[in-house]
Amino acid sequence: MKQKLIINKKALKGEDGFKTFSIRIREETVANLDKLADETNRSRNELINILLDYGIENSEVN
Repeated sequence: MKQKLIINKKALKGEDGFKTFSIRIREETVANLDKLADETNRSRNELINILLDYGIENSEVN
């Protein structure tokens, strides 16, 4: 008797709590992010999320 291959359903793109979009940033900023990524052993994406969260949490609108 053949054994069936069971494939679990994967969450659809966008249903994992994250949203993908592109931004334009200066080359100098990318270089600084890459340097920080190397120093902290984190991905550029992870650092951007950390920095954005910090910026949002510590912003005030007047």
